[in-house]
Amino acid sequence: MPIVAIYDIANKKVGDLELNENIFGVEMNAGLVHQAVVMQLASQRLGNHATKTRSMVRGGGRKPWKQKGTGRARSGSTRSPIWVGGGTVFGPSPRSYAFSMPRKQRRLAIMCALSDKVANGEIVVLDSINFDAPKTKEVVKMLESFSVDNKALIVTADYAENVDKSSRNIPGVKTINTIGLNVFDILNADKLFITKDAIARIEEVYA
Repeated sequence: MPIVAIYDIANKKVGDLELNENIFGVEMNAGLVHQAVVMQLASQRLGNHATKTRSMVRGGGRKPWKQKGTGRARSGSTRSPIWVGGGTVFGPSPRSYAFSMPRKQRRLAIMCALSDKVANGEIVVLDSINFDAPKTKEVVKMLESFSVDNKALIVTADYAENVDKSSRNIPGVKTINTIGLNVFDILNADKLFITKDAIARIEEVYA
């Protein structure tokens, strides 16, 4: 089973933690993880792009010329798609790009992402993280103590308001709790900070 060190926010080791191998030691399934990322990004697309069909374009109610005798092709409306200013054929219309995956596959994708962070040494287990008041400098100080200057993800067991408010205005830093754990945020972060309580919660839910 994977064993990782536990640190405080000042980067001082306070103990060790044995992780559940069935969750943090899963073999990477790149195809499944890719599908989970695509699903998450697709569900975020607005899908509100639209064009007007011939029935939506203003005007065109009068027949341009009579049916016969002009020598020109018959036409019934100036808003036909073959006319300049006419409607669009097969143009985009509002739609949802969202699709779903079975729960077991979604959870396996998250476990693959977590296992990848453990295998690459990109996970930091914190004994706890909490602030008396929102203070951005506290999070900056923590990141500096771990020599992190890129994208970081902080995972707590429950919603930590002060931690969230302290980190939300730092570029590249995001705070979520175990309920909002997702593949994209895990893989997008260069360093994953997760509390000991959050790991216990994940092992309880995903076991």
